[in-house]
Amino acid sequence: MRIRRKIVLFLLLLVCFIVQGTFLKVIAIGSISPNLILIFVVSFGFMRGKKEGMFVGFFCGLLIDIFYGSMIGFYALIYMYIGFGNGFLYKIFFDEDVKVPMVLVAGSDIAYGVLVYGLQFMLRGRLDFFSYLQHIILPEMVYTVLLTAVLYRPLYRLNRWLTENEWEGPKLP
Repeated sequence: MRIRRKIVLFLLLLVCFIVQGTFLKVIAIGSISPNLILIFVVSFGFMRGKKEGMFVGFFCGLLIDIFYGSMIGFYALIYMYIGFGNGFLYKIFFDEDVKVPMVLVAGSDIAYGVLVYGLQFMLRGRLDFFSYLQHIILPEMVYTVLLTAVLYRPLYRLNRWLTENEWEGPKLP
């Protein structure tokens, strides 16, 4: 049933959001913590395609906007584009291997960091991009990619289980 998929994705989104806001802040190294929500958006965009990646990204970003953002829609737009962009690779690569999602997470995390810097810091006159890149973007990317190596397989198994147990309804002749 498709409603089951939506409920499971919503519950997984809540779990990722709560874990990122609590536990991952505790294990932060130098105030840098991995971006679990980005892993979730990239993984489901890559495994399910552009449309689902876009919707998962939008709702993940909207949740961040509601609780942490200064304006509604900023992170929703960024995560939506990330999910949509990773959904382009849905039919090109096989999603069983963990190396491709790790590369996608690395690229998406760098794009996320550059967009956040460009739209929140650079426009306010903070022009030290290379310092931000060295101290924030790259360490977060490395930390997020390492967490992707651990979490992608369970997300892949969950997606496969949801796909196998989906009920489309009666087939018409």
